[in-house]
Amino acid sequence: MKTEPEAFSISDLRRKKRAHWDGVRSFQARTQLQAMRVGDLALFYHSSTDPPGVVGLCRVVREAYPDDSQFDPNSKYFDPKSTPEDPRWWMPDVGFVRKFPRVITLAELRTVHGLEPMVLLNRSRLSVQPVAEEEWQIVMQLAEQT
Repeated sequence: MKTEPEAFSISDLRRKKRAHWDGVRSFQARTQLQAMRVGDLALFYHSSTDPPGVVGLCRVVREAYPDDSQFDPNSKYFDPKSTPEDPRWWMPDVGFVRKFPRVITLAELRTVHGLEPMVLLNRSRLSVQPVAEEEWQIVMQLAEQT
């Protein structure tokens, strides 16, 4: 799950303990959000920063439900085509799990054998992406390296 740290960081989530993951306006990412189940873990990724990278873990604590911001005309995420009866955009709630001791940078991920097929390394514009089990295990091993 990608976010810009200026908008919402792993430290923000740690402080709040739980937050909704709103504002996603990509149909592909929406599909990923709707597939998440309570208890699922997700990599927390800081984008649009120097350096971008994986900074920790969060856990789904509530499955996706309609994103209220789509109905608010004052929100930058307002969608006039969406209605409460037929919502287009969804958001889960996530809880803080762990901040890694270091950033696992995008540049580092690109050098690791076994991560070549990772969506992040091939279509990095998608804000919510699947991670294969093998990729997950590799990233977890990297997180423990100092």
